Amino acid sequence: TVSSSPKTMAQQQQGTSAQDGSLIALIGDEDTVTGFLLAGVGHKDFRQNTNYLIVDSKTTTKEIESTFLSFSQRTDVAIIIIAQNVANEIRHLIERYDKAIPAILEIPAKDQPYDPSQDTMLTRVKTLLGIQ
Repeated sequence: TVSSSPKTMAQQQQGTSAQDGSLIALIGDEDTVTGFLLAGVGHKDFRQNTNYLIVDSKTTTKEIESTFLSFSQRTDVAIIIIAQNVANEIRHLIERYDKAIPAILEIPAKDQPYDPSQDTMLTRVKTLLGIQ
């Protein structure tokens, strides 16, 4: 028989297995998010909260802002991956974001190339390192 710690058993009873800082959160188009979900990144807790948002033409900027703020305050999220075109919609929030964890990683969108000059985190790192 396999013995489990009380914490693990409690997590199983609640329907969650995520530990602090163990998840990757996703905000992007359907194809990008689906690819990550197929790779096993998806998570749904016992309250049916997910670690992803699929952004389409019907998604409002308020929804994106709310999801980003929620992900950035969750203790079980280590990295927020966001498509750059979506990040551009909430650039004001990303520029004010100053935490190390969860880290923000901007990736290219399906139909748009990655532009390093728009990546807030990359710009900060280059400034800190004195790279132009």
